[in-house]
Amino acid sequence: MLKKNLPMKHIVAIVIASFIVLQMSVPVFAGGMFGPPQTLSKKEGGLNTAIGYQYVQDTLKNDSEYVFRQHQVYSHAAWGASKLWEVYGRVGLADLKISDAFASSDVVNTVSRNDFEENWKLFGTLGAKLFYPVNDLLGVGAFIQGTVHFSNYTDDVVGVYHATPFAADLKIKNLWDVKAGLALQAAINWNIKIYGGPFVAYTQADARLPAPIPGLLMGGRDDVLRNTSKVGGFLGVDMPLLRGFRLNIESRYTDQFSIGSAVTYTY
Repeated sequence: MLKKNLPMKHIVAIVIASFIVLQMSVPVFAGGMFGPPQTLSKKEGGLNTAIGYQYVQDTLKNDSEYVFRQHQVYSHAAWGASKLWEVYGRVGLADLKISDAFASSDVVNTVSRNDFEENWKLFGTLGAKLFYPVNDLLGVGAFIQGTVHFSNYTDDVVGVYHATPFAADLKIKNLWDVKAGLALQAAINWNIKIYGGPFVAYTQADARLPAPIPGLLMGGRDDVLRNTSKVGGFLGVDMPLLRGFRLNIESRYTDQFSIGSAVTYTY
């Protein structure tokens, strides 16, 4: 904490500016979360938990590129100590939308719709953080986390090819990602933390549309999809609410914006 408190009007301005930056990142409220690099657990060690909501966007490609979008709701549990380290896990539900997954490159192939949509499936995340306090105001940290989606995402499409009707199911299988990054954290008075930094990411999924339908970009073969951009940046703010509760808002960017929010509690 700073020895000299900033005026309250400056604190309000910083918080409002952070909210505006995060909200302008993407046209809807949601996001991907790394959280502050310093654990929220008590110094002597302990548990902190959270309930969060994220809206995640990423571009994956095989021969073509597709924008993946997910709404995620999750519960989070973490154990940390000494304000220097933390391990955490998440369990949640996610939907999936893929733009132009059923798009056709053949003018004689007509499909009922272009976008893939699937409802809630289970996912899990494991991660760890390390933090080094440079002084009372600044600190640096590092993190790594990985996410696995436990179920297949499936959607079907119908259409007509040369006056012959067809139907096919597209499966997105083995969707997973791993991310690691560095963060600079600034702690201002009123126990507000602002943080951000670079990260690297790798995402992979298998796609299968069994029916050999000419013209469909994912048709008739197994595909491995990978994220196009492996490097990005993130920015977040973490602030106290009351009686052990805190609010965390964070935005990140690779070639797409993601944004999210969580309410945490320290025991």
